[in-house]
Amino acid sequence: MFSALSAPLTYALKPIAVTDGMWMLAGAPQPITFENGGAIANITILDSSEGAIIIDTGPSRRFGEELATLARSLTGKDIARVYITHFHPDHAFGNQAFVAESIAAPQGVIDGLRDAGAAFSDAMYYIARDWMRGTDIVLPKHAVTSGVEEIGGRRLHLFALAGHTSSDLVILDETSGTLIAGDLAFLDRAPTTPHANLSVWQQSLTTLGDLDFKMLVPGHGPVEADKRALTQTHEWLAAIADIIQRSYERGLDMLETARQPLPPSLEKIALSRYEFERSVMHLYPKLEAERLPEVGKKIE
Repeated sequence: MFSALSAPLTYALKPIAVTDGMWMLAGAPQPITFENGGAIANITILDSSEGAIIIDTGPSRRFGEELATLARSLTGKDIARVYITHFHPDHAFGNQAFVAESIAAPQGVIDGLRDAGAAFSDAMYYIARDWMRGTDIVLPKHAVTSGVEEIGGRRLHLFALAGHTSSDLVILDETSGTLIAGDLAFLDRAPTTPHANLSVWQQSLTTLGDLDFKMLVPGHGPVEADKRALTQTHEWLAAIADIIQRSYERGLDMLETARQPLPPSLEKIALSRYEFERSVMHLYPKLEAERLPEVGKKIE
């Protein structure tokens, strides 16, 4: 007689060396699915004399626990600090594996995770199912602002920005010259916009473009030794804003707008059509709300 056995779920994390004492876990260039367990965001681990420094914790308790184990193995030390770049679940739902007092984020990220966390959790449990078992929302206990923090010989310049969401943290590791940009920068993967303010996002990209750095770790996509992620993200945001604006002015409805062509250079980016259609659903209603007159209100 045979008994049915189910294999335990594991993310089988594979660190990629960025530079000495720094590793990245590459997120899958896909939307969140059961098959990938929500592991679509890049996660960064830094070594320091005080312990491991982790930037973003992934989509679930299980991921966070595997991440913590890996960070200890790579550095030979315990966890000194965890930073959360923004409140989206693929970046912050692994918090449960870490001591809350060690987790830091801007107050806007903490507020966003508190306010939207329950709805995100419902969606993640619906999509990723078993991967989410035992996952609860844990808020960072340490609020940070723009400035410099020194941890175990690493000098970290924190930038509290916005645009991808209402609050986005970017970290420049001055020790290695590496910019960890969170989801303000995407590379070879179309940006997501469910909580975006495109004009503010473009301003943040300008701020980042003025910085001096050697390597850039985007929130999604490969590490690059240039500013291609910033340029490509800028081009994407400008293109979709223009398409949506022109479609509205031509009298196209939302579904017609979602079928408009993208520039050839952007069409080949991973998930370009998928994310453009999602962006139309996010941004077109905002444009209508700004432009259409209110019913019953006198137009002067």
